[in-house]
Amino acid sequence: MGRTTKTISLSLSPEMAEKIEKLMKKEGRTRSELIREALRRYVEEQEWKEIYRYGEMKAREKGVMEKDVDRIIHEYREEKN
Repeated sequence: MGRTTKTISLSLSPEMAEKIEKLMKKEGRTRSELIREALRRYVEEQEWKEIYRYGEMKAREKGVMEKDVDRIIHEYREEKN
């Protein structure tokens, strides 16, 4: 059976490597666990940014301003009740 993970190499500044070493000891986690967590969070953040960009684009297309959002949400909730 093949590996379920893929090994990659990356370069870090000595300062960042030292910070990771300290976190490893403090949290009792491996370097790989810490870096995987950081990458998962980064990817999730980028996905949310894309969702926000899409929402902003659609709002501009419809002429919705930030000041209108609370009112629109309130009106929508009133319709559903």
